[in-house]
Amino acid sequence: MKLSRRQFVSTTAVTGAALAADMPAVHAADPALPFIVVGDWGRRGHYDQRRVAVQMGKSAAAMDSRFTVSIGDNFYENGVESVDDPQWQSSFEEVYTAPSLFTPWKVILGNHDYRGNVQAQLDYSHKSPRWNLPARYYTDKQTLPDGATAEFFYVDTSPFIKTYLGSRVNISGQDTDAQLAWLDQALSGSTAQWKIVIGHHPIYTALSDDDGYVHDQPDLIARLNPLLLKHNIRIYICGHDHCLQSVKMDGVTYVVSGAGSETYRPNPPIRGGFASGSHGFMAVRLSATRLDYGLVDMYGNTLFAETITNA
Repeated sequence: MKLSRRQFVSTTAVTGAALAADMPAVHAADPALPFIVVGDWGRRGHYDQRRVAVQMGKSAAAMDSRFTVSIGDNFYENGVESVDDPQWQSSFEEVYTAPSLFTPWKVILGNHDYRGNVQAQLDYSHKSPRWNLPARYYTDKQTLPDGATAEFFYVDTSPFIKTYLGSRVNISGQDTDAQLAWLDQALSGSTAQWKIVIGHHPIYTALSDDDGYVHDQPDLIARLNPLLLKHNIRIYICGHDHCLQSVKMDGVTYVVSGAGSETYRPNPPIRGGFASGSHGFMAVRLSATRLDYGLVDMYGNTLFAETITNA
């Protein structure tokens, strides 16, 4: 279901078929947690990164976004060299300048970040009050305005991709077995009403290329996805594909928000999914019983919206 920019800004509910035109505007007492998700963005303001940032600021203000999730490939092409790398200013601080984006940024790493100094991105958490990357993978628990809890599991997917071994994507020394054991234990021990897993790479996608090659990640299907199914995870959010997309497989909704700067025009979606090459981001409102999200372009149009209920 497509929503106009006016509908999105006035309701910010970002719902699917259940959207009501007279829904109240979001405010501090609204019983939902609003936040923004963006990926694949760090290009010194180029490739429409700055235009996406402007609309992110407008939407974040309208929905009273509490934080921004950055799903990796934070700096192109080769990450950063240090905490004083000029890209911190040219690709981040001087681009995301709206007051509504000076909330915490919950950050993970992408494959391009692994081409640079990963430790510098971790260390920047001590330099910037809004950059939050405490470890390569970690959890974050949020209390929703209605009293429910949501736990976010931020995973580090690059070390799982076998084709990166021996490449410029320096994943050497990363123990994927240990990460999976940590995730399994963390999911098992969580008492949150919502468990949301966030990584950089897609697992299942809605895309195939001209030769019929599907953009799925077999390494993650084999190793990460079984944990999503085991723990009844409702949604997995990622980037890497430079587009906006959504697809359902085995009861899990897989959403890609990798359109923060350079994008491409995808082929028509497969598996009954949605895909768009528009520049943009994901907007989310989360309550105890439902997760409402929309994929929003840099003009403020909600291209796709859906509600996921918490079984």
